[in-house]
Amino acid sequence: MALDNPYEMVLVESFVPANPSGKHGKVHIRPVAGGKYSPDLAVECSKELSRDYPVGTKFKLQAKLTDREGGGEYLYSYFRWPYEVVDSDGI
Repeated sequence: MALDNPYEMVLVESFVPANPSGKHGKVHIRPVAGGKYSPDLAVECSKELSRDYPVGTKFKLQAKLTDREGGGEYLYSYFRWPYEVVDSDGI
């Protein structure tokens, strides 16, 4: 059953996971540490964030907490929604 949470602005960042097992692609997106959501939570959003910016770039985007049937919780942001680049210094 999908969670029915509202969309909200969330600060996220790109990173390279230490253990990419079961994940697609080299660069992934996660919530920034110290925010409302754990950095262990996956973020589904536009591939532009992981493809077009340096690893470590921070973004502000609209997302909501949801889940998959038979899977865990994650943050979802529609891939065509705008996002804001907050920091692009990289790691």
